[in-house]
Amino acid sequence: MLSDGFWRIIRTGLVGLVLAAAVAGLMLGDAWLWVAVEWSPPDYAEDYARGGFDALTTVTLLVAALVKAAFLWLILRAPAPGPLDRRARALRRLLYLAVAYTLVLWYPIALLSDAVDSALGLALWTAIDVLYLLVIRWRSRMLRAAAGAMFAVELAGMADELLDELDLPELGSGGIVGPGLVLGGVAATVITVVGQRRDGRWSRGTQTAGWLSVGVYALVIPFNVLFGRFSSGNLAMLVMMDAVGLVNTVWIAATARELPAEGRPADLPPARRRVIRVAVAAVAVLPIIALIHPEQTPRLAYTGWSTDCYDRPNFGDLKPAERDAAFLCLARSTEGGAPPMFPDSLSDQEVLAYGRALCRTKDGDEQEAILTRAGSARPAWGADPRDLVYVCPEIVGAAHPELLRSTTEEEAANTAYIAEENAKCRDPWPRTKGVVQATATYFLFVDGDPGYLVHDPGDEAAEEAAEQAMDKVYDDSTLIGVAGSAVLIGHVEDVVDLCLTVKSFRTAPPRRPAGWDQVNEVPIVSRSGRLTVPEMGEGGEVGAGAPMPNLAIAGKGRYRLRVYVRVDDAGEEQHLVAVFPGASRKRLKLTP
Repeated sequence: MLSDGFWRIIRTGLVGLVLAAAVAGLMLGDAWLWVAVEWSPPDYAEDYARGGFDALTTVTLLVAALVKAAFLWLILRAPAPGPLDRRARALRRLLYLAVAYTLVLWYPIALLSDAVDSALGLALWTAIDVLYLLVIRWRSRMLRAAAGAMFAVELAGMADELLDELDLPELGSGGIVGPGLVLGGVAATVITVVGQRRDGRWSRGTQTAGWLSVGVYALVIPFNVLFGRFSSGNLAMLVMMDAVGLVNTVWIAATARELPAEGRPADLPPARRRVIRVAVAAVAVLPIIALIHPEQTPRLAYTGWSTDCYDRPNFGDLKPAERDAAFLCLARSTEGGAPPMFPDSLSDQEVLAYGRALCRTKDGDEQEAILTRAGSARPAWGADPRDLVYVCPEIVGAAHPELLRSTTEEEAANTAYIAEENAKCRDPWPRTKGVVQATATYFLFVDGDPGYLVHDPGDEAAEEAAEQAMDKVYDDSTLIGVAGSAVLIGHVEDVVDLCLTVKSFRTAPPRRPAGWDQVNEVPIVSRSGRLTVPEMGEGGEVGAGAPMPNLAIAGKGRYRLRVYVRVDDAGEEQHLVAVFPGASRKRLKLTP
């Protein structure tokens, strides 16, 4: 075992290095200051503050450097000498591994997938919790059972996170299960400290560190549960939470260090205890004082994170208290690299006031003037009614009632619209029944979709065949691209949807070209025994509006695909696709 003197040299050197790095970072720039204090790569700083650190954040980083240096001094104390049994020795090693993860190992593990990180954490703390039950002298069966229950809840929370990373069904969802699992972790810490007190091996300082870590949880949980994450406006809070969060690591290291002590360690002298109390109070109070902003500082009461606004929640799904938060998140969004609607220098109240003023404008020029006055980086863009509906539903809803819908109402409206559009389409060959057939509206992309596919979705090269067919669709005037198991059929008019009928026959049907503008016949192959047309998926905007049958009624093999196209007097485009077995590989153009 290393001597106490050697440990003191290591502690002094590392703590001095942290403080010197913080001073050097202050002179070299924000990125280096971030690295020195947060012990993470400089690009992490850009994620939180692309425009550089403000004065408050810089001061907070320097204070955090002092706090973390003090905690590091406590963490690196030499392990207490004394004999350890096999279980206690294993617990000490695992606790020091947890300390190493917090200080050093988190970054190389973060380079792996999140699922690997979650799995390693679950395995580590499962072993530690089991050994806690075996090593700590609880002196009460009820207390040991309660500890086991709390540890199980803590591990269930970690398992739930792992399931989420693996995209597997989680243990629960909603506003109860998540906070419950987090509070279970806090309860596990509380009951462990109680067990340490009853055991008698751990000093008052170690127990104090444990209770302080519970206090840190009490500060962090509201942000994680209520807001989901820290916003860029709370970077100073993030830095200080990260610094004071090391008190939990201090407690873990002290727990490992004092494992061999057979009796309770002697209490510190009264004078030294008073110094420690003052230091603890300073650590607890100074971060709060540092976060008290001047009266003129913008208030950022709403962050919008709790409403998942980047998924643009439906207005009807939000409670009144959540709508302002959704607008503020969208108004400050930089998604896709676009500048935000409003700068961060504006308070929530100012942004909401400007948003309601935008609702009352009569044209784009008035909106541009308001955004210019607000200091927007994109005044010429105006404001999207889909954003403004959250702050003035009575105004936007009058012109766009569809924006007031909930998800359920929107799905019902879409279903009704698709059914209405499908009802407009008629079978052009009502007396010629196919073995399988369907008639529906095929919805295309508004901004120019080349057409629709008849393809074999089970073909191993389905995607490649579809790309080749798309490349060939403009090769001639027929607007039909053929590529093995995929045929892309283009539309002849500039339309956003068309009426499509598909029929499959056991033999070639009559040609009947009269009344059609184009009739073409091309080859297609089914390698899996399927041929169909893509359907509109859940939440999708492209595809057939009704289920499409398998047109390969003879199974695997070669088929002929005859395409009829016409445009009626109203400009509506109609397609009929007839499929039947056939070995010919010729392309035929039949004269209407």
